Amino acid sequence: MKKATFAAVQMASSPNVSGNLLEAERLIGTAAAQGAHLVVLPENFALMGLNETDKLDIAETDGAGPIQEFLSKAAERFKVWLVGGTMPIRGVSGRARAACLVFDDRGQRVGRYDKIHLFDVNVPGTEESYQESATIEAGEDALVVDTPFGRLGLTVCYDIRFPELYRQMAAIGMDILAVPSAFTARTGAAHWEVLVRARSVENLCYTVAANQGGFHMNGRETYGHSMIVDPWGVVLASLAQGAGVVTAEFDRDRLERVRAAFPVLEHTRLSCR
Repeated sequence: MKKATFAAVQMASSPNVSGNLLEAERLIGTAAAQGAHLVVLPENFALMGLNETDKLDIAETDGAGPIQEFLSKAAERFKVWLVGGTMPIRGVSGRARAACLVFDDRGQRVGRYDKIHLFDVNVPGTEESYQESATIEAGEDALVVDTPFGRLGLTVCYDIRFPELYRQMAAIGMDILAVPSAFTARTGAAHWEVLVRARSVENLCYTVAANQGGFHMNGRETYGHSMIVDPWGVVLASLAQGAGVVTAEFDRDRLERVRAAFPVLEHTRLSCR
């Protein structure tokens, strides 16, 4: 497909799973009504719990459960390729995987990426402290899946600070990058746009970065500014705060022209480990 419309969904998810799914459904429908072929939900779209352990209470077995069923049915109903942000899938050690699931426009699952880099940090200048590894098991493998628009690479939030992961995906033909996220307000204001644009520029790809954006019942504030960026680093669309959808056009010819004129990927000399 030479041209397509991509959509990034922005939410301010709550501890109420059913309410979050209703909101996600509404926003996917909005994106579809705007002509979207590919829709990306944010990280933790189904739950931003009051406590970090809340995600374990809703974790599903891989391949079965109400959240996975919701994603499949929404993709089929709205006839879109759907990147399901992240949701908890049961792991093997009492923790969960932060799984990013991809469904085609028939509702068939075509890929699962488990977040590799876990957010174990103290946010500078704040009292915020996070330890994702207490409840989440890290993934191990990069993933790029074939779509009608091109090869789609999947990463999540904190992953975006590790460019070697993206070089791995570029090496196996990534054209489009999805980055479901829940960036904090402080780190987002400092680094979100520059990191999203840098990953597009470095890898000469389109990036669909869907972020949580607003105040959450657990006291957390997320940055928003979901955006779609082209291979030259141009921000094609962005939404500052609150729930909503941003859309932009994917142009295969533009992607190929930029790569032909500025062949960065062909000039790579160092392999990624």
